[in-house]
Amino acid sequence: MSESLANADRRERLRKLALETIDLNKDPYFMRNHLGSYECKLCLTLHNNEGNYLAHTQGKRHQENLARRAAREAKEQQYRPNKPTMVAARRMMKIGRPGYKVTKARDLSTRQRSLIFEIDYPQAEEDVQPRHRFMSAFEQRVESTKEREWQYLLFACEPYETIGFKIPNVEIDKGEGRFLSQWDPKARKFLLQLYFRERGEGEAGRGASGEGGRGTPMPVASPQNGSSNYQQGFGQEGRMQFEERRTQLPPPPPPQHYQPQQSLGSFGQRHGHAAGYGYGGGPPPPPPPPPRHGGY
Repeated sequence: MSESLANADRRERLRKLALETIDLNKDPYFMRNHLGSYECKLCLTLHNNEGNYLAHTQGKRHQENLARRAAREAKEQQYRPNKPTMVAARRMMKIGRPGYKVTKARDLSTRQRSLIFEIDYPQAEEDVQPRHRFMSAFEQRVESTKEREWQYLLFACEPYETIGFKIPNVEIDKGEGRFLSQWDPKARKFLLQLYFRERGEGEAGRGASGEGGRGTPMPVASPQNGSSNYQQGFGQEGRMQFEERRTQLPPPPPPQHYQPQQSLGSFGQRHGHAAGYGYGGGPPPPPPPPPRHGGY
C-alpha cells in the first residue's frame, strides 16, 4: 500500500511541475478529441485528464520520441534548399524621360533594315548601366489595341523613366556583328543597333550563289545577238560549252535568193497569159500547136 501511495505522490509532483513549466496551449502534440479525453499526437497515446498528459510528457517514451523527431528534422534540414532571399526594389524619385535619337539604315550588302537607338542619360549614377528588353504587343498595358504586327523595345535606367519604342514584329538577327549594344560611362550615352531578318533571306542567296549568303545575279544576254555579250555572261566554262554546242549543230540551208520576174512580152499576152506570170520561179508552159486547115 505504501508503494502505490508513493507512485501516486510522484505522479502528482510531476503534474504540478509540468503545469508550472509547460503551457498546453503552445504544445504542438496536445489535442483534445470529441470524447473529452486528451491525446498525444507524437506518441499516439490517450489520457483522461490534463495531469495525466503532463505526466506522460515527462516520461521516458515521450522524451525518446522527441529526440528521435529532432534528429530526423536535423537530417532533413541538410538536404533542404535554402529559401530564396527577397531583394526589395529600390524606390527612387523619377526625374523624367531621357533624350533619344533613332536612325533608320540599310545594309548595302545584305539589304537588311537596321535601327540605331541613341539614349542620353546625363544624370545616371556611375555604377548603374542601362538595360533593355523586348516586349510583345500582348504583354504591354499602355495601348488598348493588341496588334501582333508590332513589338516594343524598352530602355530603363535610374533615375529616369522607362521609355519604349514601337518596332515591326520581325525576327531580330542575333548573328555575329548584327546586334550591338554599348554604354559610354563618360558621355552617359547608351547605343544599340539591331538588324531585322527579312523573310526568305537565306533562300534567295542560296539560289544565286550556292551558299547561305546573298549572291550577285549572273548577267544573261540573248543568244540571238551571237556576240561576246552572250558568251561573257556565262564565263569561260559557259563559252566553251557554247562553242562546242555550236559546232555540233547541222549546217544551215543555203539561202534562197529572190528571182526577178521575167517579162513575157507580147508572146505571153498573145497566148492569153497574165503579165504577172513568172513569180513562181518555173518556166512558162509551151505554146499550143497551130491549127490545121483542110487535110494537111
